[in-house]
Amino acid sequence: MASSRLEINFIRLLSRCESIASEKRGETEWRLEKYVGALQEMLVALRKSPGKPTPEVLTDYTRKVDFLKGLLEAEKLSSPTEKALANQFLAPGRTPTIANERMPATKTVHMQTKARCTEEMRDELLGTGSLGKGTSETDLRNRRGMPLDERQSAAELDAVMQHHHNLQEKLAEDMLNLARNLKNNTMAAQNIIKQDNQTLSHSMRQADLNFEKLKTESERLEQHTKKSVNWLLWLMLILVSFTFISMILFIRIFPKLR
Repeated sequence: MASSRLEINFIRLLSRCESIASEKRGETEWRLEKYVGALQEMLVALRKSPGKPTPEVLTDYTRKVDFLKGLLEAEKLSSPTEKALANQFLAPGRTPTIANERMPATKTVHMQTKARCTEEMRDELLGTGSLGKGTSETDLRNRRGMPLDERQSAAELDAVMQHHHNLQEKLAEDMLNLARNLKNNTMAAQNIIKQDNQTLSHSMRQADLNFEKLKTESERLEQHTKKSVNWLLWLMLILVSFTFISMILFIRIFPKLR
């Protein structure tokens, strides 16, 4: 199905927003926030348009717009740790926006943002700021020449960084265990429901069988009752006939006295 004019404009603006998000922006950069607001309005109009795309495509568009909106909200946070934590919960798009993309641009932006947040956290912990690529190597080389207090401080900072790393791993492991437990509970509930359905089906079949047996026994009882009534009727007829014949014979044998 051919794309509508509204969808083409939406894709162009979305691609432009992804391009701006992938660049290093200053605090005075205002275009991305305005563009994302326009994307949200266009997405609402796209959902209501007669020639709207398929639900899967709309879902991916929504994921990308929500990702850009969440990215802007995360950048407004003051602490690098909060930024990193907020970026962990962002969900980039699953498909490329334009045809010449090998990987979805939002996924690339997500990885760049995570790396940037990690670098900011490291700079905040070490108190060094942005010193270039050779900062860590220089710190390792110069650490031997530091005084004892500074070496202890550096070791404490390393311990803090390791602690944060361990917390992230533990959080990821807990989330994985939670997902695994949820899956196991869901499967157990499905098995219980399946067993209940089997038990219910068996009970219904047993009830149908009992009903058929009851119907058969009722018919037999009705036939038996009819047979009993027939025999009683014949017996009464025979008794009445015998009585009538006896009276006739009695009258014949013993005539009326004059």
